Amino acid sequence: MAQERKRIVITGIGVLSPIGLSKEELWESLVQGKSGAAPITYFDTEGFATRFACELKGYKAENYMDPKSASRMDPFSQYAIVASDQALKDSGLDLSEIDPSRIGVVHGSGTGGMTTHDKQMRVYLDRGPRRISPFFVPMLIADIAAGQISMRNKLMGPNYATASACATSLHAIIDAWMILQLDMADYMVCGGSEAAITPMSVGGFNAAKALSTFNEAPEKASRPYDRDRDGFVMGEGAGSFVLETLESARARGAKIYCEVAGVGASADAHHLTAPHPEGTGALVAMKSALDKAGISPDAIDYINTHGTATPLGDIAELKAIKKLFGEHAYKVSISATKSMTGHLLGAAGVVESIACILAMENQIVPPTINIENLDPEVDLDVTPNTPKQRNIEYILNNGFGFGGHNATLIFKKI
Repeated sequence: MAQERKRIVITGIGVLSPIGLSKEELWESLVQGKSGAAPITYFDTEGFATRFACELKGYKAENYMDPKSASRMDPFSQYAIVASDQALKDSGLDLSEIDPSRIGVVHGSGTGGMTTHDKQMRVYLDRGPRRISPFFVPMLIADIAAGQISMRNKLMGPNYATASACATSLHAIIDAWMILQLDMADYMVCGGSEAAITPMSVGGFNAAKALSTFNEAPEKASRPYDRDRDGFVMGEGAGSFVLETLESARARGAKIYCEVAGVGASADAHHLTAPHPEGTGALVAMKSALDKAGISPDAIDYINTHGTATPLGDIAELKAIKKLFGEHAYKVSISATKSMTGHLLGAAGVVESIACILAMENQIVPPTINIENLDPEVDLDVTPNTPKQRNIEYILNNGFGFGGHNATLIFKKI
């Protein structure tokens, strides 16, 4: 006999993004159509094909943690700590009153400690192997952010990282959802963080021909669905949720943002970096999420697409949407908020999920900015340049990663 599925809800949100260091700042920037792209300040970009990115603006570690702790964390872990602190505070949970073994953490990163990697590589090249920091490995490994969150808050439930490139944080949310379904915890902190605006990352993505090189106007470079799009814009930051059952949230009088109504995951099994041209894997993930939610495609009001502004990826995802949604594909609102935040890699899914939830809360679809010449192949409503009001009850959010990893979440208004 099948176990009755629990209703899982979001009761806490935290975010650091290139267009806002809180959920309030993020939303204000989204509805204003603000771009986070600007020339890179973290390193000398001379010789690089791409010289801009979406860096965090105004972030200072000392505003959130003591200097000693910050010095022993890569920025991706710092960002994770800040976003999870925000989410836990927002949730209203009193951790002193909860069994710590019943609170878990699933927090991922696509690349881990790239800033630490680049710095220590330079130390090795300049000064030799004996000068490598003893903190190098603990600062580098992708799972350490989850560990840092648990140590900071004494959370002793299930604790690990997900790593599926740009689908990482959606998989973290899916795993947290499953852990609650299995009664392995009562509360879960989940999300992702990334701090990969480094010489090796930018140079590597340039070598893969994945990044935009529109250096003359960085704020216009992230242009999903535009005819002249030429790749994604690197972003950084973190997002975090607190998940619990609907029963638990109602019992303690918590603010409930929405229900995580459906989850889906799949693989393209196609190519190292390119999506399946027909969006076959994406379609499987979306269909699975709809099945879990127990709804038909025509229930969806808004889709936040993966929408990275790559020539292949944007069209493949829209093809999958049209195949699955049929005529409703022409009625649903679509937008790609990466046009504003840039691509946060492993943190993209959760930050875009936060954008979805704020859209539901405000009943406003955020725009896809920088569409100056719509690609002739795009015949769906991608909300070009201007936000719009509409009734939003169900939202679908997609995230896809190198290696063919696909993940989909469906959020339901409560």
